[in-house]
Amino acid sequence: MRVHVATDHAGFEMSKRLVEHLRDAGHDPIDHGPTAYDAEDDYPSFCIAAARAVVADQRAGVEALGVVFGGSGNGEQMAANKVKGVRAALAWSLATAELAREHNDANVVAVGARQHSEEEMLAIIGRFLATAFSGAERHARRIAQLGEYETTGAIAGHEID
Repeated sequence: MRVHVATDHAGFEMSKRLVEHLRDAGHDPIDHGPTAYDAEDDYPSFCIAAARAVVADQRAGVEALGVVFGGSGNGEQMAANKVKGVRAALAWSLATAELAREHNDANVVAVGARQHSEEEMLAIIGRFLATAFSGAERHARRIAQLGEYETTGAIAGHEID
C-alpha cells in the first residue's frame, strides 16, 4: 500500500523512522516533508500535500492512506481535513485507529508524536493501515452525508440549523 507521510519539526525524527518501518513492512511510503529539521517550520503545507496525494491516488485506483503527525496531531488533522475527500481522524489508541478505518473509512490518521512512545505510534499507525472499512450500511450512509455536506453545504432529508 502507498502511505503518504507528513509531519513538522515535532515529528521529524519519528517520520524518518516511520518511513523506514513502512518500507521494511512492504509498503510504499512517500515522505511529504519536511526534508530537514527546522524548529520554526509550519505543518499545514506538508499535511495538505500528503492529504492531496492520498485523494489523488485513491481516485486513480491506487490503494493509499496517509499519516500526519506533529506534537499533538490536532493541527495536522485539521490541515488534512481541509482537503476535499479527506477523512482524517486523530488516533490516540489502537481502538481509535481501528474504529477510524472500520466505521469512518478514514483515509488519513493523525497521531501526536509528543504523546506516544515510538512503539505506541508504530502500533497505532500499523493498526490503522491494517484495518479495512466495514462497509456497513449505516457507516456508508453517514460517510456519504459528510461528502454531501462537503460538496453542497446540506444533507438531504436532514435540517441543519
